Amino acid sequence: MLFLVAALLLLGVLLGTVAHAPLTFSVAVGAVIAVWLAVFALRERHDRGHRTPTTGS
Repeated sequence: MLFLVAALLLLGVLLGTVAHAPLTFSVAVGAVIAVWLAVFALRERHDRGHRTPTTGS
């Protein structure tokens, strides 16, 4: 619960900062975050497909 409160507080601070930042900076940072999330998703999908199933012995 504390993590959720901290995340929402940080999100509010960042959104307030973005409102005062130049548009090109906001778009550039958004693009970096989007690429980071895409790489993370691809790595997760790749790792999930290559895991060996464990046997319950």
